[in-house]
Amino acid sequence: MMDVGKCVFGTLGDGRPVHIYTLTNSNGVEARITNYGGALVSLRVPDRHGRISDVVLGYDTLEEYIGDGNYFGCIVGRYANRIAGGRFSLNGVEYRLARNDGVNHLHGGVRGFNKVLWDAMETEKGESAGLSLSYLSRHGEEGYPGDLSVRVLYLLTEEDELRIEYSARAHGDTVVNLTHHSYFNLAGAGDVLGHLLTIHADRFTPVDETLVPTGELRPVEGTLMDFTEAKAIGTDIDADYEQLLFGKGYDHNWVLNQGGGPLAPAARVYEPETGRTLEIHTTEPGVQLYTGNYLDGVVGKGGRTYGPRSGLCLEAQHFPDSLNRPEFPSTILRAGKTYTQTTVYRFLVR
Repeated sequence: MMDVGKCVFGTLGDGRPVHIYTLTNSNGVEARITNYGGALVSLRVPDRHGRISDVVLGYDTLEEYIGDGNYFGCIVGRYANRIAGGRFSLNGVEYRLARNDGVNHLHGGVRGFNKVLWDAMETEKGESAGLSLSYLSRHGEEGYPGDLSVRVLYLLTEEDELRIEYSARAHGDTVVNLTHHSYFNLAGAGDVLGHLLTIHADRFTPVDETLVPTGELRPVEGTLMDFTEAKAIGTDIDADYEQLLFGKGYDHNWVLNQGGGPLAPAARVYEPETGRTLEIHTTEPGVQLYTGNYLDGVVGKGGRTYGPRSGLCLEAQHFPDSLNRPEFPSTILRAGKTYTQTTVYRFLVR
């Protein structure tokens, strides 16, 4: 039996209430989502013995999410990942954005989609419990051109899938790249160095020292970026390898073998102690692996301290800085057109 619950999470400084919505299925899987930033606050799934644990990092209070700089569990937009120099050109006009990541623009700017209050509506789709979130991003917000109507639908299915369906309609020419930014830890505690990861990608996009892609699509074969066969996150993460040194670990985009079309496999994560497995499918051309390299003494849920490698993100997306790389899949959305994206996080045990 599917169910959607709702409770007050807190109040913003301007008096607007913020809520948490709880989606549950008949297997005991539970997803709690707040309409502040569309953040997945907790995701409780069973291990091989039926024990339920929360497998995403996050906070206990709204105030902590308001102050968060790590993008815990949120919807990222209007443009996920990095834009070189915080600038791009569209229709011959140069747009300048906040440089909130060194010299670059990151994850939509100072007040991206992770820092806004979304309109929320409880819903159902087939046998799935759902939460529909909508937001109108105005022309000029964070420097981006064109009004953009955004809708994100979270669905929890009876197959233990958290399905995220995105759509965005442009009212003027603009650029769009949306993603979800949960930090997963399938053990429920500790670090993720023993998690076994497979990424269905034969190439990745190497970065410069500011973590912006160089434009090359480099084969993973023969490099430490090869996850075509399951490999523990900790195997090479601290190696003396330029790409890993740049990001203090993995913070790179992989070019999915079947990406950019119908829903297709992107990655799989397996945690040996609990037997929990996470399979990710997406319609996006790329997936960003980030291993929490810059978490440093962050106090999260239940007073737990998150350090580097406490969680891993697998962000389905278009490639970083695509709007400055015409050779990459385009992120331009023309007026009157609609952007769509679907990513599915499926949980299994073995």
